[in-house]
Amino acid sequence: MECPHIPEISLAQFGERLYDKAVTRRIPLGGSFELTFRCNLRCAHCYCNLPANDQEAIEKELTTEEVFNILDQIAEAGCLWLLITGGEPLLREDFLEIYTYAKKKGFVVTLFTNGTLITPEIADYLVQYPPYKVEITLYGVTSETHERVTGISGSFKRCKRGIDLLLERKITLGLKTMAMTLNKDDLWQIKEYAEGLGMKFRFDPALNPRLDGSKAPCKFRLSPEEVVKLDLSDEKRVKEWREFCEKFAGPSESDNLYICGAGISTFHIDPYGKMSACEMTRFQNHDLRCGPFEEGWSKSIPEFLTLKPEGDYPCGKCELISLCGQCPGWGWLENGNPEAPVEYLCQIAHLRAEAFNLKKS
Repeated sequence: MECPHIPEISLAQFGERLYDKAVTRRIPLGGSFELTFRCNLRCAHCYCNLPANDQEAIEKELTTEEVFNILDQIAEAGCLWLLITGGEPLLREDFLEIYTYAKKKGFVVTLFTNGTLITPEIADYLVQYPPYKVEITLYGVTSETHERVTGISGSFKRCKRGIDLLLERKITLGLKTMAMTLNKDDLWQIKEYAEGLGMKFRFDPALNPRLDGSKAPCKFRLSPEEVVKLDLSDEKRVKEWREFCEKFAGPSESDNLYICGAGISTFHIDPYGKMSACEMTRFQNHDLRCGPFEEGWSKSIPEFLTLKPEGDYPCGKCELISLCGQCPGWGWLENGNPEAPVEYLCQIAHLRAEAFNLKKS
């Protein structure tokens, strides 16, 4: 699961005053919307991918009209940035209907896809209704590496074809990957490939358990030492980490269980209409099939965000919490307990502190 699934909300784009006002008034500026958990690939690390033809999942998914209704509600609430993701969103037969409806509502749309289902017709359609950007996940620079992750023969060729179709039409495109044991040797070559074609590239080594409780993805995690080595191997990443440490290093000033910015100006909606503060905290949600978005945004999510730890919560007092990514969602997925530290993240935090000369008192 990639935490960067939350849409980008840039101060430069909104203006600092507007952004501060939105945070103060809890205006839901940005949201992520998973249209399906189904996918045509079988990626080894994925937290949600159900088979493409999973009939039970199809029957549970929001209908086209239900999606439209939710889009109406979030637009009314002030949402501007919308991330459409999955699973593989292009698997839905009504994908273009949903995409078009979102564009006509005025959302600034980002699309996350594996690229394999992009056809000339879809690429042409995106020219007519251009997204803010498309991000495609590429797991290697060879079919061997890419398909070692995806588990599907021919997926590398189809992914590259999707990339080419969008580049030919000058659709704003970025590439990303999940860094893991299966593709770590290709990481910098993927970066070189992306940047050589003028695309931005990012990677994320944070693999978490599946939503169904399986810890299978965790066996593909890089070691904490390898994660920090990657942090230090990229000048841009080093610069971003140093700037982040200057702003956020140290223990939280809040005694709440949730101490991140989730649910303040962003939200997440899953394929079945469950709304949460972010995609990591699904164990606490508001069902949009039972109550309107406004009720969830103004009542349910604030109630989640003001919860206090029930027991001793060491993460809340830790001076290194900003370096690890620990949150109640991680604790729930990893340990079945939102207050339980994730040892893997703890190890990474301590190594990062050492690398960036931050000492825990």
